[in-house]
Amino acid sequence: MKTDNKSLDEDRFNLSLRRFLKQVGITSQREIEALVRDGEQHGAQFADGGKLKVRMVLTAEGTGLRHVIEDDIDLR
Repeated sequence: MKTDNKSLDEDRFNLSLRRFLKQVGITSQREIEALVRDGEQHGAQFADGGKLKVRMVLTAEGTGLRHVIEDDIDLR
């Protein structure tokens, strides 16, 4: 893999990317679980009778990357 005509260490890149994605997944899950557990105490209202609409936006500084994922999480 090359960026700006410089060779990239594929193994190092993959390890770093996986570490980032793992951190995103784990921390996102914890935040959503806390919201569902404690949300009503803080005024959260869950739409559609038991569904939580979520959106994740991925950007990368200095690039035009903008990747949006939207979904509903079933709370029943």
